[in-house]
Amino acid sequence: MRFISWNVNGIRAVLGKNFAEVFAHFNADVFALQETKCQAGQVELDLPGYHQFWSYAEKKGYSGTAVFSKEEPARVLHGLGIPHFDCEGRIVALEFDKFWFVDCYTPNSQTDLVRIDYRTEWDDAFREFCLGLQSGVLPDGSTVPSKPVVMCGDFNVAHNDIDLKNPDPNRGKSGFSDEERGKFDELLAAGFADTFRRVHPDLAGVYTWWSYRRRARRTNAGWRIDYFLVSESLMPRVAGASIYDEVQGSDHCPVGLELEL
Repeated sequence: MRFISWNVNGIRAVLGKNFAEVFAHFNADVFALQETKCQAGQVELDLPGYHQFWSYAEKKGYSGTAVFSKEEPARVLHGLGIPHFDCEGRIVALEFDKFWFVDCYTPNSQTDLVRIDYRTEWDDAFREFCLGLQSGVLPDGSTVPSKPVVMCGDFNVAHNDIDLKNPDPNRGKSGFSDEERGKFDELLAAGFADTFRRVHPDLAGVYTWWSYRRRARRTNAGWRIDYFLVSESLMPRVAGASIYDEVQGSDHCPVGLELEL
């Protein structure tokens, strides 16, 4: 199966650029978006052969996630079950026969880490949510069969020095703070694998996000903050993990995962 994840930084903006071409090119089984920045009814996509699932933020033009899947899922969740997180539309989770798929747009801790407490609370809640799905416990306390988890999205953190062009001047700042990196450590330690880094342990200079300032993309002054993670039990089935940094249209590029299921 082919999975693609892309922070489009506004679905309406990228629709006017290259979304249709990119979507058709990948022909993914599951295609996930983050930062859609739209409300219900503002965007109607004609995607023959795909089921569409959208989570919207209450605030207009903010956040939002979506997943387009060839297979119809057995169940769809649109949040963590925590109202002050779920109002921002940051989760779409789909239950399939052999796995859960979770699309995530992690909150940004913002300049001077002014939102770091909200962010780290989110990290803890998200980790417990994914562990719950893996063990067969839904946010409402009901139980379902346990299944491994495939998760993707913009996690808004560069994990290690290799994951951004300029680690030293950014150390301690939003996206590369000890708090955020530590929470990512906890997510991996809970039994989830960073597929790209497992497949390409020493590959440097490959990023998924570039600031619009100072021609960062032209000079490749980027950050790897978009990921596919899987339950450890799925790692033997990972056939490929990719970053498509040649794809324009957003300040992020798509990332991909191939699973033999």
